[in-house]
Amino acid sequence: MNKFFNNIKIVPAVKLLFVCAFSWLVFSSFHPFYVSTTEMNFNSKSKSVEITCRMFTDNLEDALEKTYNKQVDILHPKDKREVELLLLQYIQSNLKIKINGELKSFDIIGYEKEEDAIWTYLEIKEDIKPKIVEIENTLLYKYYSQQINMMHVMVNGGNRQSSKITNPDKQISFTF
Repeated sequence: MNKFFNNIKIVPAVKLLFVCAFSWLVFSSFHPFYVSTTEMNFNSKSKSVEITCRMFTDNLEDALEKTYNKQVDILHPKDKREVELLLLQYIQSNLKIKINGELKSFDIIGYEKEEDAIWTYLEIKEDIKPKIVEIENTLLYKYYSQQINMMHVMVNGGNRQSSKITNPDKQISFTF
């Protein structure tokens, strides 16, 4: 049987497969890039602006711990409301939204884990017809110099505009 496998040269193929599998296992647990995604939807049916922010869990926990000098476990919090308030405070200080020239504030609805990221759900409870949306986004900038923040803005689920902001740039605007 050994002669059979040696004759068809399966050993190099198995070695290559092992190396590929090992590399995938090692590197899949890391994310070598730093990207967040923020989506805004102006929803006339709910008379609100729905905002979601997606950030890698480890980066977000690291930023919260360094910013507030306290241990933060987003996935297994002792007090989920306390974590929600930390998230809201952090996002409010790093995401400024002006709509039609007026600075808007938002509230937190909650958050959830999806794979290796946290989705934070926020809302501006106001029926707004946007003409100009100006955003200053510095999420995770202080701790990750390679941070890229993707922005998607939609009106009623359509008329989508997207762009990215790369650290140290922080401002972007959309016209509807």
